[in-house]
Amino acid sequence: MPELPEVETVRRGLTPVMQGRVIVHADIRRPDLRWPFPERMAERLTGARIERLNRRSKYILMDLDRGETLIVHLGMSGRMLIAGPSDTSTSGTTTPGAFHHHHPAPAKHDHVVFDMEDGTRISFNDARRFGAMDLVATDALDEHKLIAVLGPEPFDNMFSESYLAAKLAGRATPIKSALLDQRIVAGLGNIYVCEALWRAGISPTRQARDITSRQIATLTRIIRDVLNDAIAAGGSSLRDYRQANGELGYFQHSFAVYGREGEPCRTPGCTARIERLVQSGRSSFHCPVCQG
Repeated sequence: MPELPEVETVRRGLTPVMQGRVIVHADIRRPDLRWPFPERMAERLTGARIERLNRRSKYILMDLDRGETLIVHLGMSGRMLIAGPSDTSTSGTTTPGAFHHHHPAPAKHDHVVFDMEDGTRISFNDARRFGAMDLVATDALDEHKLIAVLGPEPFDNMFSESYLAAKLAGRATPIKSALLDQRIVAGLGNIYVCEALWRAGISPTRQARDITSRQIATLTRIIRDVLNDAIAAGGSSLRDYRQANGELGYFQHSFAVYGREGEPCRTPGCTARIERLVQSGRSSFHCPVCQG
Protein backbone atom coordinates (compact mmCIF):
# COMPACT_ATOMS: atom_id res chain seq x y z
CA MET A 1 0.00 0.00 0.00
CA PRO A 2 1.38 3.44 -0.83
CA GLU A 3 2.61 5.22 2.29
CA LEU A 4 3.08 8.92 2.99
CA PRO A 5 6.04 9.47 0.60
CA GLU A 6 4.27 7.80 -2.31
CA VAL A 7 1.03 9.72 -1.75
CA GLU A 8 2.92 13.00 -1.35
CA THR A 9 4.83 12.30 -4.56
CA VAL A 10 1.56 11.70 -6.43
CA ARG A 11 0.05 14.88 -4.97
CA ARG A 12 3.04 16.92 -6.14
CA GLY A 13 2.77 15.40 -9.60
CA LEU A 14 -0.93 16.20 -9.87
CA THR A 15 -0.73 19.76 -8.58
CA PRO A 16 0.58 21.44 -11.78
CA VAL A 17 -2.14 19.87 -13.94
CA MET A 18 -5.12 19.96 -11.55
CA GLN A 19 -4.80 22.78 -9.04
CA GLY A 20 -6.64 25.90 -10.20
CA ARG A 21 -8.18 24.08 -13.15
CA VAL A 22 -11.69 22.97 -14.03
CA ILE A 23 -12.80 19.38 -14.41
CA VAL A 24 -14.76 19.66 -17.65
CA HIS A 25 -15.87 16.04 -17.48
CA ALA A 26 -15.76 13.39 -14.75
CA ASP A 27 -16.33 9.86 -16.02
CA ILE A 28 -17.25 7.46 -13.20
CA ARG A 29 -16.97 4.05 -14.81
CA ARG A 30 -18.25 1.77 -12.05
CA PRO A 31 -20.49 2.18 -8.98
CA ASP A 32 -17.83 1.53 -6.39
CA LEU A 33 -14.27 0.77 -5.42
CA ARG A 34 -13.66 -0.34 -1.86
CA TRP A 35 -17.09 1.08 -1.05
CA PRO A 36 -19.78 2.79 -3.17
CA PHE A 37 -19.02 6.17 -4.67
CA PRO A 38 -21.01 9.11 -3.27
CA GLU A 39 -24.32 9.98 -4.90
CA ARG A 40 -24.17 11.98 -8.15
CA MET A 41 -20.40 11.97 -8.02
CA ALA A 42 -19.92 12.70 -11.73
CA GLU A 43 -22.40 15.58 -11.60
CA ARG A 44 -20.82 17.07 -8.47
CA LEU A 45 -17.34 16.97 -9.98
CA THR A 46 -18.05 18.02 -13.56
CA GLY A 47 -17.55 21.75 -13.94
CA ALA A 48 -15.88 22.15 -10.55
CA ARG A 49 -12.60 24.00 -10.18
CA ILE A 50 -9.95 22.39 -7.99
CA GLU A 51 -8.74 25.17 -5.73
CA ARG A 52 -6.14 23.23 -3.74
CA LEU A 53 -4.53 19.80 -3.61
CA ASN A 54 -3.55 18.77 -0.12
CA ARG A 55 -2.54 15.56 1.61
CA ARG A 56 -3.57 14.19 4.99
CA SER A 57 -1.83 10.98 6.01
CA LYS A 58 -2.26 8.63 3.02
CA TYR A 59 -5.17 10.60 1.51
CA ILE A 60 -5.08 13.12 -1.33
CA LEU A 61 -7.53 15.95 -0.73
CA MET A 62 -8.93 18.04 -3.59
CA ASP A 63 -10.72 21.18 -2.39
CA LEU A 64 -13.36 22.26 -4.92
CA ASP A 65 -14.81 25.71 -5.50
CA ARG A 66 -18.24 24.28 -4.72
CA GLY A 67 -17.42 23.89 -1.03
CA GLU A 68 -16.70 20.17 -1.21
CA THR A 69 -13.49 18.15 -0.89
CA LEU A 70 -12.77 14.99 -2.86
CA ILE A 71 -10.96 12.44 -0.69
CA VAL A 72 -8.82 9.99 -2.67
CA HIS A 73 -7.20 6.87 -1.24
CA LEU A 74 -4.99 4.82 -3.53
CA GLY A 75 -5.55 1.55 -1.68
CA MET A 76 -3.20 -1.32 -2.52
CA SER A 77 -2.75 -0.79 -6.24
CA GLY A 78 -4.32 2.55 -7.14
CA ARG A 79 -2.57 4.96 -9.46
CA MET A 80 -3.44 8.44 -10.68
CA LEU A 81 -1.84 8.77 -14.09
CA ILE A 82 -1.56 11.88 -16.24
CA ALA A 83 -2.01 11.96 -20.01
CA GLY A 84 -1.31 15.32 -21.61
CA PRO A 85 -3.39 16.74 -24.47
CA SER A 86 -2.85 14.38 -27.40
CA ASP A 87 -4.57 16.36 -30.16
CA THR A 88 -5.03 20.12 -29.91
CA SER A 89 -6.60 22.49 -32.41
CA THR A 90 -4.84 25.86 -32.14
CA SER A 91 -7.58 28.45 -32.07
CA GLY A 92 -5.49 31.10 -30.34
CA THR A 93 -7.60 31.15 -27.18
CA THR A 94 -7.35 29.45 -23.80
CA THR A 95 -11.05 29.46 -23.06
CA PRO A 96 -12.13 26.11 -21.59
CA GLY A 97 -13.72 24.02 -24.30
CA ALA A 98 -11.94 25.86 -27.11
CA PHE A 99 -9.57 22.91 -27.57
CA HIS A 100 -10.50 19.49 -28.87
CA HIS A 101 -8.53 16.58 -27.48
CA HIS A 102 -8.61 12.93 -28.36
CA HIS A 103 -7.41 10.32 -25.88
CA PRO A 104 -7.46 6.55 -26.25
CA ALA A 105 -10.40 4.77 -24.66
CA PRO A 106 -9.91 4.30 -20.91
CA ALA A 107 -8.03 1.14 -19.95
CA LYS A 108 -9.75 -1.80 -18.28
CA HIS A 109 -8.99 -0.66 -14.74
CA ASP A 110 -9.40 3.10 -15.30
CA HIS A 111 -12.37 3.45 -12.96
CA VAL A 112 -12.50 7.25 -12.65
CA VAL A 113 -11.37 9.62 -15.41
CA PHE A 114 -11.00 13.39 -15.10
CA ASP A 115 -10.77 15.47 -18.28
CA MET A 116 -9.38 18.89 -17.43
CA GLU A 117 -10.03 22.19 -19.20
CA ASP A 118 -6.72 22.14 -21.08
CA GLY A 119 -7.26 18.61 -22.39
CA THR A 120 -5.13 16.85 -19.79
CA ARG A 121 -6.62 13.56 -18.63
CA ILE A 122 -6.07 12.08 -15.18
CA SER A 123 -7.10 8.45 -14.74
CA PHE A 124 -7.56 6.62 -11.46
CA ASN A 125 -6.46 3.09 -12.27
CA ASP A 126 -6.95 0.40 -9.63
CA ALA A 127 -6.72 -3.25 -10.58
CA ARG A 128 -7.53 -4.58 -7.10
CA ARG A 129 -10.18 -1.97 -6.34
CA PHE A 130 -9.04 -1.42 -2.74
CA GLY A 131 -8.89 2.34 -3.37
CA ALA A 132 -11.63 4.73 -2.41
CA MET A 133 -13.11 8.16 -3.13
CA ASP A 134 -15.57 10.23 -1.17
CA LEU A 135 -16.98 13.76 -1.29
CA VAL A 136 -17.47 15.76 1.89
CA ALA A 137 -18.25 19.37 2.72
CA THR A 138 -14.87 21.07 3.07
CA ASP A 139 -15.80 22.72 6.36
CA ALA A 140 -16.69 19.27 7.76
CA LEU A 141 -13.57 17.49 6.49
CA ASP A 142 -11.96 17.15 9.90
CA GLU A 143 -15.04 15.28 11.15
CA HIS A 144 -15.05 12.75 8.30
CA LYS A 145 -14.68 9.19 9.54
CA LEU A 146 -11.41 8.69 7.65
CA ILE A 147 -9.82 11.92 8.83
CA ALA A 148 -11.13 12.39 12.38
CA VAL A 149 -9.15 9.43 13.77
CA LEU A 150 -5.76 10.57 12.48
CA GLY A 151 -2.90 11.76 14.66
CA PRO A 152 -0.54 14.57 13.68
CA GLU A 153 1.51 14.54 10.50
CA PRO A 154 5.20 13.65 10.94
CA PHE A 155 6.15 17.07 9.55
CA ASP A 156 3.79 19.01 11.83
CA ASN A 157 5.16 20.93 14.78
CA MET A 158 2.77 18.96 16.97
CA PHE A 159 4.75 15.79 16.23
CA SER A 160 7.51 16.60 18.67
CA GLU A 161 9.75 14.75 21.08
CA SER A 162 7.47 15.61 24.00
CA TYR A 163 4.34 14.56 22.09
CA LEU A 164 5.80 11.17 21.13
CA ALA A 165 7.12 10.58 24.64
CA ALA A 166 3.64 11.19 26.06
CA LYS A 167 2.05 8.81 23.55
CA LEU A 168 4.55 6.02 24.22
CA ALA A 169 4.60 6.36 28.01
CA GLY A 170 3.24 3.23 29.67
CA ARG A 171 2.30 1.64 26.37
CA ALA A 172 2.84 -2.13 26.57
CA THR A 173 3.06 -2.71 22.83
CA PRO A 174 6.03 -3.09 20.48
CA ILE A 175 7.39 0.22 19.21
CA LYS A 176 6.82 -1.01 15.64
CA SER A 177 3.08 -1.41 16.32
CA ALA A 178 2.89 1.94 18.10
CA LEU A 179 4.39 3.81 15.15
CA LEU A 180 1.99 2.11 12.75
CA ASP A 181 -0.97 3.34 14.81
CA GLN A 182 -2.41 6.17 12.71
CA ARG A 183 -3.91 7.69 15.86
CA ILE A 184 -0.38 8.36 17.13
CA VAL A 185 1.23 9.57 13.91
CA ALA A 186 -0.44 9.76 10.50
CA GLY A 187 0.97 8.33 7.30
CA LEU A 188 3.65 5.94 8.52
CA GLY A 189 3.56 2.44 7.08
CA ASN A 190 5.53 -0.76 7.31
CA ILE A 191 8.38 0.21 5.00
CA TYR A 192 9.34 3.49 6.59
CA VAL A 193 8.87 2.35 10.18
CA CYS A 194 11.31 -0.51 9.52
CA GLU A 195 13.81 1.89 7.98
CA ALA A 196 13.43 4.50 10.74
CA LEU A 197 13.90 1.96 13.52
CA TRP A 198 17.08 0.66 11.87
CA ARG A 199 18.52 4.16 11.57
CA ALA A 200 17.63 4.80 15.21
CA GLY A 201 19.11 1.50 16.40
CA ILE A 202 15.86 0.37 18.04
CA SER A 203 14.50 -3.17 17.86
CA PRO A 204 10.97 -3.39 16.42
CA THR A 205 10.02 -5.73 19.29
CA ARG A 206 11.05 -3.38 22.07
CA GLN A 207 8.15 -2.20 24.21
CA ALA A 208 7.12 1.36 23.47
CA ARG A 209 7.18 2.22 27.16
CA ASP A 210 10.86 1.21 27.36
CA ILE A 211 12.10 3.64 24.70
CA THR A 212 14.35 6.19 26.40
CA SER A 213 13.89 9.94 26.11
CA ARG A 214 17.16 10.15 24.17
CA GLN A 215 15.98 7.48 21.73
CA ILE A 216 12.62 9.25 21.32
CA ALA A 217 14.39 12.48 20.42
CA THR A 218 16.50 10.64 17.86
CA LEU A 219 13.54 8.69 16.48
CA THR A 220 11.41 11.82 16.01
CA ARG A 221 14.11 13.39 13.85
CA ILE A 222 14.91 10.18 11.97
CA ILE A 223 11.27 9.58 11.01
CA ARG A 224 11.27 12.95 9.25
CA ASP A 225 14.65 12.25 7.64
CA VAL A 226 13.53 8.89 6.24
CA LEU A 227 10.32 10.35 4.84
CA ASN A 228 12.13 13.31 3.29
CA ASP A 229 14.67 10.98 1.66
CA ALA A 230 11.88 8.81 0.27
CA ILE A 231 9.94 11.79 -1.10
CA ALA A 232 13.10 13.09 -2.77
CA ALA A 233 13.47 9.67 -4.43
CA GLY A 234 9.88 9.64 -5.70
CA GLY A 235 8.77 7.02 -3.18
CA SER A 236 9.26 3.26 -3.32
CA SER A 237 8.01 1.07 -6.18
CA LEU A 238 7.63 -2.52 -5.04
CA ARG A 239 4.59 -3.79 -6.97
CA ASP A 240 2.01 -1.44 -8.43
CA TYR A 241 3.07 2.03 -7.34
CA ARG A 242 3.86 4.60 -10.02
CA GLN A 243 4.32 8.36 -9.82
CA ALA A 244 1.68 10.48 -11.53
CA ASN A 245 3.88 10.70 -14.63
CA GLY A 246 4.02 6.91 -14.81
CA GLU A 247 7.63 6.64 -13.64
CA LEU A 248 8.81 4.35 -10.86
CA GLY A 249 10.01 5.63 -7.52
CA TYR A 250 13.49 4.51 -6.62
CA PHE A 251 13.84 4.73 -2.83
CA GLN A 252 13.63 0.91 -2.74
CA HIS A 253 17.24 0.89 -3.94
CA SER A 254 18.19 2.63 -0.69
CA PHE A 255 16.47 0.22 1.71
CA ALA A 256 18.72 -0.68 4.61
CA VAL A 257 16.50 -3.45 5.99
CA TYR A 258 13.09 -3.66 4.33
CA GLY A 259 12.86 -6.72 2.07
CA ARG A 260 16.55 -7.57 2.66
CA GLU A 261 16.20 -10.73 4.75
CA GLY A 262 19.48 -12.66 4.80
CA GLU A 263 21.49 -9.83 3.27
CA PRO A 264 24.38 -8.10 5.09
CA CYS A 265 23.62 -5.19 7.39
CA ARG A 266 24.71 -1.92 5.83
CA THR A 267 26.16 -0.47 9.04
CA PRO A 268 29.92 -0.17 8.52
CA GLY A 269 31.72 -2.86 10.52
CA CYS A 270 28.56 -4.85 11.31
CA THR A 271 28.85 -8.53 10.27
CA ALA A 272 25.21 -9.45 10.97
CA ARG A 273 22.57 -10.22 8.38
CA ILE A 274 19.09 -8.77 8.20
CA GLU A 275 16.40 -10.87 9.83
CA ARG A 276 12.64 -10.95 9.34
CA LEU A 277 9.99 -11.54 11.96
CA VAL A 278 6.21 -11.27 11.85
CA GLN A 279 4.39 -8.78 14.05
CA SER A 280 0.60 -8.55 13.87
CA GLY A 281 0.67 -10.23 10.49
CA ARG A 282 3.28 -7.87 9.03
CA SER A 283 6.91 -8.52 8.24
CA SER A 284 9.45 -6.59 10.30
CA PHE A 285 13.01 -6.42 8.99
CA HIS A 286 15.84 -5.58 11.37
CA CYS A 287 19.50 -6.09 12.22
CA PRO A 288 19.81 -8.26 15.35
CA VAL A 289 23.09 -6.56 16.28
CA CYS A 290 22.56 -2.86 15.46
CA GLN A 291 19.02 -3.01 16.84
CA GLY A 292 19.66 -5.46 19.65
